[in-house]
Amino acid sequence: MKYITSIWTTIALCVVLLGIRVLDPAIVEQTRLNSFDQYIKSLPDKESDVVLLSFGEETLAKYGQYPFPRHTYAQLISDLRNANAGMIAFTIMFPEADRFGGDEVFISWVNNNGIILAQDASSRGRSDTAPYVGTATLGEGDAYDFVPKYSGLVTNIKELEDAAWGVGLINAGKEVDNITRRIPLLSQINGQLYPSMPLEIIRVLQDKKSYSLKADVDGIKNVMIPPYDPIKTDYNSSIWLNTNYTHVEYEYGKDELPNLQGQNIIVGLTASGLASQIPTPQGLFSSHQLQASALQTVMDGSSISRPQWADLLELGLTLIGSLVIVIGIYYFSVAIGAVLSALTVLGYSSYVWYVWTSTGILLDLTYPIIVYILSFSLAAFNNFYIQFKLRQQIKGQFSTYLSPDMVNMLVKDPSLMKLGGDRKEMTFLFMDICGFTPISEHYKNNDDPEGLVELVNEFLDAMTNIILENGGTIDKYMGDCIMAFWNAPLPCENHAEMAVKSAIEIEEKTNELKRIYEERGLPDINVGTGINTGTCIVGNMGSESRFDYSVIGDAVNLAARLEATAARHEYIDYKTIISSHTMKLLPEGYVSHDIGTIKVKGKEEEITIYSPKKT
Repeated sequence: MKYITSIWTTIALCVVLLGIRVLDPAIVEQTRLNSFDQYIKSLPDKESDVVLLSFGEETLAKYGQYPFPRHTYAQLISDLRNANAGMIAFTIMFPEADRFGGDEVFISWVNNNGIILAQDASSRGRSDTAPYVGTATLGEGDAYDFVPKYSGLVTNIKELEDAAWGVGLINAGKEVDNITRRIPLLSQINGQLYPSMPLEIIRVLQDKKSYSLKADVDGIKNVMIPPYDPIKTDYNSSIWLNTNYTHVEYEYGKDELPNLQGQNIIVGLTASGLASQIPTPQGLFSSHQLQASALQTVMDGSSISRPQWADLLELGLTLIGSLVIVIGIYYFSVAIGAVLSALTVLGYSSYVWYVWTSTGILLDLTYPIIVYILSFSLAAFNNFYIQFKLRQQIKGQFSTYLSPDMVNMLVKDPSLMKLGGDRKEMTFLFMDICGFTPISEHYKNNDDPEGLVELVNEFLDAMTNIILENGGTIDKYMGDCIMAFWNAPLPCENHAEMAVKSAIEIEEKTNELKRIYEERGLPDINVGTGINTGTCIVGNMGSESRFDYSVIGDAVNLAARLEATAARHEYIDYKTIISSHTMKLLPEGYVSHDIGTIKVKGKEEEITIYSPKKT
């Protein structure tokens, strides 16, 4: 668990999530595309300049079985011309000769009226060549390396294609979820570039002989047909569709055609069982409806695009945002991490929306935010786990040495205990059983070593309770000796007084226990207590894997020397000996008897010692 909760594990997870994004599995791509759908749906609805003419149910009822004779299409062209229509394009294909022999008339109308016909790039296509318009390429890249490649074409009969003013592909690009969001402006068949229908319509309207496209080593940048601005594309020449256009639509044979005033017309099928339905983010579109939306997108100069650098930008912002969140949690707090997470999500969302509304560039909103949330969740969980383990460690480490109330305070707020070394003034108490040898021999003579252990534990337990009740911390037990201190890990302003108070109560408790032990036939028992106040280093001492909360300093050593002095026979009347440092800190209510001066090991000068009592 140690490694799982490490900050590096969390960072490693972020890197793994970034790796998943680089691999871009289907579920990630689909989630990203769904977010793009919402962007495009946010565009305002706009009425298209392109008019749709449909062959629907009423058309079939009027003109009979499909496919219609070619003279029906010739009549349609005539009707559109009488209605002052502009350019006319068919998404309906004519791959076989008319069974009624009307091709010649239809070809004449196609040739004389600037008609654009459809082709379909497909591996099932029987043709591998067709009339095509030359393309000029600019830049360092080879466009043929990037455009979609097909092995064949479904074409119209040759005479029709020769007569048409233009022929364009009606292929719709499909994403991982089979929804059409983009169409390629150019496709490659047998080493030649063929235009899409929207691109071919624009070329014919501008009376241009060719296209120009710019490519670099990363892919195609744009397609150009002056006087239109360069059409921004993805690396493979695809454009993103604005599917929020509304088109005026008439059904041939049902609706009377108004004066179309030079409007461009796209003819297609809508009758059930005949027309293929193409799924888009806005629902099912017919082929001519899709081509009309694509054409209007190009004519409006809509700059919906997703440059190749978008992936790198998203990865970089995802990494930076995740690191900010993780570092905020690990090095500060979950609360700060939560604020940073909220600011990161809000900042990134705002940036993505700004880029979209100002430039039309699509940036992924979903995956970076998912990574932000997962990073926050894991880091927060690890932080809570670390805090939980710290509290459990504190509880286990101090429950024996501190009062329950003090332990609970530390558990609730571990910051009260500074881990590592901390320099502070403290008071130290050493207590030892005097005359332990006769007691030990008593149990030895009675062959009862367990009884000796029980006695010592009973005695030390009573003394420990006194120390803990007075806010002291038990540092360690050394045989029949107790070492305790005050003013750490929790602050204690009157640490000298509480230590002396504990010593006096220990004397009283010892006298009480002496009477009990006397009744048991045990030897007399006494204690010697030494107390000193001074500055020491307190904190967790030891190695990373194993440590104890303890103190280091000369003041500790002096307290131990005073305890040894109190245990000596010549000082038997003074059960507690304190230093002058401690005596000076005692409040009113205590009197200290001047015992005299002694010289202790490690000290050049003699020190004055006192024996305190409470008045």
